[in-house]
Amino acid sequence: MKILVTGATGYIGKRLIPFLIHEGHQVVCCVRDKLRADKSYIEEELIDIVEVDFLKTETLKNIPKDIDVAYYLIHSMSNSSKSFESLEERCAINFKSQLEKTQVKQVIYLSGITNEDELSKHLRSRLNVEHTLASNQYATTIFKAGIIVGSGSSSFEIIRDLVEKLPFMIAPKWLDTKTQPLAVRDVLTFLSGAAGNKTLYNKTYDVFGPEILTYKQLLLQFAEVRDLKRYILTVPVMTPKLSSYWLYFVTSTSYKLASTLVDSMGVQIIGKPSNINKILDVKPLTYKQAVALAFEKIEQNSIISSWKDSMVSSGRLRNSLHKYINVPKYGCFKDYKERPINNPKKTIDKIWAIGGKTGWYYGTFLWRIRGYIDKLFGGIGLRRGRTNPTELHAGDALDFWRVIFADKAQQKLLLYAEMRLPGEAWLEFKIENGILKQTATFRPLGLLGRIYWFSVLPFHGIIFKGMIDKLSKDS
Repeated sequence: MKILVTGATGYIGKRLIPFLIHEGHQVVCCVRDKLRADKSYIEEELIDIVEVDFLKTETLKNIPKDIDVAYYLIHSMSNSSKSFESLEERCAINFKSQLEKTQVKQVIYLSGITNEDELSKHLRSRLNVEHTLASNQYATTIFKAGIIVGSGSSSFEIIRDLVEKLPFMIAPKWLDTKTQPLAVRDVLTFLSGAAGNKTLYNKTYDVFGPEILTYKQLLLQFAEVRDLKRYILTVPVMTPKLSSYWLYFVTSTSYKLASTLVDSMGVQIIGKPSNINKILDVKPLTYKQAVALAFEKIEQNSIISSWKDSMVSSGRLRNSLHKYINVPKYGCFKDYKERPINNPKKTIDKIWAIGGKTGWYYGTFLWRIRGYIDKLFGGIGLRRGRTNPTELHAGDALDFWRVIFADKAQQKLLLYAEMRLPGEAWLEFKIENGILKQTATFRPLGLLGRIYWFSVLPFHGIIFKGMIDKLSKDS
């Protein structure tokens, strides 16, 4: 079949596409910016890439007419703006309007379990999208999931942060809320198995794991899998705002996502039983099995996607990446350094491993201090790390930077700063004619930007010199 996948650069979309390719389907990937698409997609004969922004109706014409099935995987968990519900509704309306002009027979939507009278605003929005997508011209298949457990998922990474950093936790009372976690592998089996299955036309199913657990139990069982002893005391005094700040400062999540999660975690998420497991021959993994499988992926450095790579996780780059590829030349401050190198391959490998657990090769503690300062002022800090320790692609998160351009063949890496700054900043590494060139560019915003640049200039002189010296050494 010819299958359209929206949210193709998102956490679920990036993992679903290989499933569909394996089944022999022709996949059309909808992306807002082609630069964010995985490079392997360009080389894959069964993949077509189209640029579509469902908030911009003029781009909808890029969707081909001859599709059989479409996946709607557009969510905005990291968006806590007051208008996000109307934005999600507009996306769904535009999607439906355009899909009704095609030959599509089935639309598959991944939603959230909504079985409480009082829903969080994000779950309420999911439910509204379900109703919006309904059509007389195509069938819908809706899967409603709760907590999704897998390497790189927001819930997994937040639980990992809490468990691995805190031997003892004084936690909010919502840790006693019940949920039914589901392994991401099972989510993908449900989604891929539904394509073209007429039995599932115009049906809605809750999909969930075999256990009902509290969030406290999720933390403690995670600790058991990791052979860690952890103690948790829940208290009733933490307000939602305090809880959001608690998650924000302790974990790698953004404040917007922390606020969204706290809003959702106060709602019990228990699925309604159905025969969907039997129809698609799925035996969902237990929570512990899902966690163990996730760590197998992490140890093999084979995480396909991460919530941290979402373009809305920071809010700094909501527009297309290509707007930031051309580093400005005028009205900017620059720190330029170059060094001759003897082994370009080794140097490139070092550059491609920068940040995350590797650190920044020189003055890493100063980078950490800058990260803490960023967090204090509402930024993302350093704790996003990176998805893969040795690979970088356009759109990836890298500590408090975003990868704008990454091409080993061209021997060039360009990063854009997503930290809190009175201006904009780029960091570029490239090798030309056996010379490593390292350029930090800052475009100040007003007087405050200029004061900032000169105040950090002494530190830049130390950090950037030490960094290029380490990168250019053979050893």
